[in-house]
Amino acid sequence: MLVEVDQAHGWLSGPATRHILNREYTCYGKGEYVRLAQISFGHLYNLRGSAVYRRKAVSYQPTQATAVSIGERRRPEPEGKPGYLRVDTVHQGDWDGAKGVYHINAVDAVTQWQVVGCTEKISEEYLEPVLEAILHQFPFRIRGFHSDNGSEYINHRVAKILEDLRIEFTKSRANRSQDDALVEGKNGAVIRKMIGYGHIPGEDAEKLHKFYTGLLNPYLNYHRPCGFATVKYDEKGKRKRIYKREDYATPYEKLKRLANAAGYLKEGVTLEFLEQQAKRMSDTEWARKMTAAKDNLLREVKIECPVPPRFH
Repeated sequence: MLVEVDQAHGWLSGPATRHILNREYTCYGKGEYVRLAQISFGHLYNLRGSAVYRRKAVSYQPTQATAVSIGERRRPEPEGKPGYLRVDTVHQGDWDGAKGVYHINAVDAVTQWQVVGCTEKISEEYLEPVLEAILHQFPFRIRGFHSDNGSEYINHRVAKILEDLRIEFTKSRANRSQDDALVEGKNGAVIRKMIGYGHIPGEDAEKLHKFYTGLLNPYLNYHRPCGFATVKYDEKGKRKRIYKREDYATPYEKLKRLANAAGYLKEGVTLEFLEQQAKRMSDTEWARKMTAAKDNLLREVKIECPVPPRFH
């Protein structure tokens, strides 16, 4: 059963996996998970390292900066409120002179609610409708939009969209890599892990975008736990991030735990509605459905020259 859960979710960390196992039993009433629900981290990793587990688990361009004075160059300060997004672009590579698709990744700084979209090109004409669709998928009001200094975002059309929605527009500071660390980490842990590194032609962008909207985004927000670090300072003032067992939760769980959570939601969206979305399937049932659709999609699109990541 642990193998099946790991295969469905893509081998998450031990704390995240244990959180899923516990939710399968306590939240979704799956009796078969009664023993795994309270498994210790040590035993979980022992099982993953066993010969039986291994036999069953076998499975087969830099940002272009712009000098346009749009957006304020500073780090956003959410102050514990959801709606402050970190946004970045992931390019799926070139092949024989042809551009690949572009993934648009948006992550809320407080709840880690994540919405991914896909576009054929990052010109303003192509990016604008995808960006509007991404903003629409967040259940809470958007208060801030933070990006790097790439020209796909630092332009007057994007600025006009955000201005019309009364959204604060900020951009990264020079030599401050931590400004975009959250979304860049999600680029690798989600998009690269799910889609890989091979070139996917631009004409397949709509297929990917539909998959993200219908299956991947709900999985990320209702069924995939994230780590929310507790930050402590030592006697020298150095920050230290600590992850405890209780620091793992899905973005939806994190949103529910906020004081006055209902007050942050968009008009027409309720916590009851979000709860219905979360309870449609268990975490692993949705992961299996999402993974099967992803595998079918990647067989359907034309992937050229897949390059696996290098591990040192």
